[in-house]
Amino acid sequence: MTMRTMRSAIVCGVFLPVLALAAQAQKSVWRQATTAELASVLPSRAPVESEHIETEMRTASGIVDEHGHFIAGVVLITAGYSAEGKYSHYLIVQAPVVIGGVRLKPGEYAFGWSREDGGDLLTVHFNQAATGALVGTTDAHRIAGSSRVESLHIWPPGDKSLIQIGRFGIPYKVGDR
Repeated sequence: MTMRTMRSAIVCGVFLPVLALAAQAQKSVWRQATTAELASVLPSRAPVESEHIETEMRTASGIVDEHGHFIAGVVLITAGYSAEGKYSHYLIVQAPVVIGGVRLKPGEYAFGWSREDGGDLLTVHFNQAATGALVGTTDAHRIAGSSRVESLHIWPPGDKSLIQIGRFGIPYKVGDR
């Protein structure tokens, strides 16, 4: 082995692991948020348009990264509010995310859904919580197999990268900050 080849091997042996660690450090690692973490970030009364709508904290679900950024949601108790029939869930986004093609910037959102033809499809609309302005609409498809019915479940990206509403799911992708 020549001296030049040996130097190249040493340089590669030192710098490649460093580059691999740097690349891995830039990608956030997300995990399921605990009940206590969700209670600290989600309100008991969500500010939606001009009202503060009660939330059902036992339905709360979310993910958190190593920097403490959350993507978390909870069911809204809309009976008696003007939001009844319009919104079903409240969502806090602290990192950019694309949900079924709808790009959400960090912020607070209210979303609701309607069933299409009673079949295997929900149409889900995301609105800014404060104003009610529509951000986008996407489809949630029935999850194949025997999935557990959940009011809301946000699966960590490593598991399913799915937001589950009942028996329906919407794929999502967390973006870069």
